[in-house]
Amino acid sequence: MATVHVVGAGLAGLACAVRASAAGRSVVVWERAPQAGGRCRSYHDRAVDTEIDNGNHLLMSGNRATPGFLADIGATDRLVGPRVARFPMLDLASGRRFTIAPNAGPVPWWVFRPGRRLPGSRPWHYLRAARVALAGPRKTVGQMVPETDPLYRGFWEPLTWAVMNLEPERASAMLLGRVLRETFGKGAAACRPLIARRSLADTFITPALETLARRGVDVRFGRRLRGLSMAHGPVTTLDFGDHVEPLERGDQVVLAVPPTIAADLLPGQPVPEEGVPIVNAHFRLPAPAELPEGSPILGLLGGAAHWLFLRGDIASVTVSAADGLVDRPAEDLADLLWRDVARALGKADAPLPPHRIVKEKRATFTQTPANVARRPGPRTAVPNLLLAGDWTDTRLPATIEGSIRSGNAAASAAQH
Repeated sequence: MATVHVVGAGLAGLACAVRASAAGRSVVVWERAPQAGGRCRSYHDRAVDTEIDNGNHLLMSGNRATPGFLADIGATDRLVGPRVARFPMLDLASGRRFTIAPNAGPVPWWVFRPGRRLPGSRPWHYLRAARVALAGPRKTVGQMVPETDPLYRGFWEPLTWAVMNLEPERASAMLLGRVLRETFGKGAAACRPLIARRSLADTFITPALETLARRGVDVRFGRRLRGLSMAHGPVTTLDFGDHVEPLERGDQVVLAVPPTIAADLLPGQPVPEEGVPIVNAHFRLPAPAELPEGSPILGLLGGAAHWLFLRGDIASVTVSAADGLVDRPAEDLADLLWRDVARALGKADAPLPPHRIVKEKRATFTQTPANVARRPGPRTAVPNLLLAGDWTDTRLPATIEGSIRSGNAAASAAQH
């Protein structure tokens, strides 16, 4: 039987392996690290003495590939969130709290209700959402929504940071528009915020590995792909340095690796360039806390942190597009970000608790219009070589949902 060789056990690679093995294909997964997950991983941290994620990830109930993946691996109950779509926000500068609360159904009557929309805004201010939802490939969010827009600071800026990991002036309006169409554009049922119940590993990685093991899929760790051999077109061997894996007729290779590695392995293959950092901070609270309305998240305006995630006694914050902070010492960042967390939780005078700062210097590719145009599809010029990853052309930003869609697309292409 022909084999699908998946190189990379991040979420895109695991999604590909799960989909291909479900279709009855023979699958082998190769991973350079000693563990799976890539940027979607968790580990026990000694500083806070509990399991933390390497980064915070927010999903939306309108995502369609993620529920399918979780169903495939028996983990449909491992995402949690409010029963209704509500996004509590806090302006740290003024202390004002408000909630954005879309209504059921695609007709956005919520913009006519002052208690559901941004304070001081008017219904017609939300008309720009339709323009962003239909934006062309060369437009940035900033070009569609200027800083003078009444919704810029309280809606467009935090949304763009969260979804695109980039400031509105540079972020692709087309990608953000597609997210709007799949979430806010479909009403409350499609835009409930969801987070992992316990951890990213518990939700996505561990059950995926268990599923693959039950299906007889071999996942080989500590295997760094150093080169590909091609003769008359297709890939014939995979070179792992101390081991060369020959490919049989009909075998397929899926490179589910970061774009820089794909470019090294495939000279001349266009890939998105650069990378944008994210800084995450995890704080171990003296006791479990709660956010307004039982939400798992809180948007923060006017501070250093952008979004607060709460899971029991662990408060985590994310700073997107963190070029200005990523090189600062961890202790300086902890002090800075704890001030935002303490104020958000009503504990402004509380001392700095046990904490961990996690820096992802290349968390996502730079999602500008020019870079988005460099995203390749799953197929390459090599007949049996495919690509997967949130940086490929998923038609979505670099998110968990995009990673899973890319893995699914590569698995489907490998069957033809």
